[in-house]
Amino acid sequence: MLYSLTGIKRYYNERCALSIDHLVIEEGKIYGLVGPNGSGKTTLLRILAFLDEPDAGNIYYNGSLVSPQLVPSLRREVTMLLQNTRLLTRRVKDNVAFGLKMRHMDLNTIKHRVKEALEMVGLPVKDFANRQWYELSGGEAQRVALAARLALRPKVLLLDEPTANVDTVSETLINEAVVRAKEEWKTTIIMVSHDLLWLYNSADETISLWGGRVASHGPENVILGPWEKVGDGLYCKKLKDGQKIYVSGIPSSSNAVTVSPGDISLLSNAINDDGGSSCNLLRGLVTQMVYSNDGLLRVSIALGELNLVSLVDKDYIKGLDIYPGMEVYASFKPSAAQWL
Repeated sequence: MLYSLTGIKRYYNERCALSIDHLVIEEGKIYGLVGPNGSGKTTLLRILAFLDEPDAGNIYYNGSLVSPQLVPSLRREVTMLLQNTRLLTRRVKDNVAFGLKMRHMDLNTIKHRVKEALEMVGLPVKDFANRQWYELSGGEAQRVALAARLALRPKVLLLDEPTANVDTVSETLINEAVVRAKEEWKTTIIMVSHDLLWLYNSADETISLWGGRVASHGPENVILGPWEKVGDGLYCKKLKDGQKIYVSGIPSSSNAVTVSPGDISLLSNAINDDGGSSCNLLRGLVTQMVYSNDGLLRVSIALGELNLVSLVDKDYIKGLDIYPGMEVYASFKPSAAQWL
């Protein structure tokens, strides 16, 4: 394993922003961090980048307990790209070469690394190397910022919404460069991205965060309240279109539940609808269908203001003849919901 976190806690103004009992990050994989705003994703990235120290707990990196004395050397292996990274006020090639020069690499190595990194993000040296920082579009500037980090060939690359404010072309090139870094250099990628479809399809593992805690490993459906008690241990949420979701168990302070995509079945009609709460049966539209890394099919369903993801076998889908834009029914038991 590359990272092992135990008993991690991070506070901001006496509020616990991150609380992780145990988390392992393996080397050479792409990890996607998913969760709503305020769930602790950026806080976790900064701790993994050795930019912030946890207030409690231990971090092990490559099997060694991380101490303040080790942090300077570890920062040479780990680099982070923020959503709105500012470039240095100099030419493109000088931005990309800055970190290499700080590490006292020879000129030939620097020249090769700069060219390689710029080409990885779709910025040919002959066209972009001598451009000034102010001559770039927002998407080009973000690609230069990524190239500056790729030039270091980091062991770990941490990305916090790197494509949130860029054009479609830049988004595609950034995503491709990330995958290439993993494939060619075995770089460990830990990434927060708004593009969940790409993330679920490209990441080796996704980690769902909620309220600063790890909710699950893998994509997860999070359903917020309010919930109304309708029976002994049974609660109901009414959607805007009048449909109802039933969950069981004991409510938590978060007022939210998760439902695993594997627990959601898809039906082409409502023949199994018993009109009660023994099994949820929700009508929606298929919006996306993509293959996941494990060979299963990930199907996204829009239910008015709510979106659910179901993970199903591709042969099962063929039998139902389900396709994007089709109306389907998503079904799951109330007991499948877990309170966060």
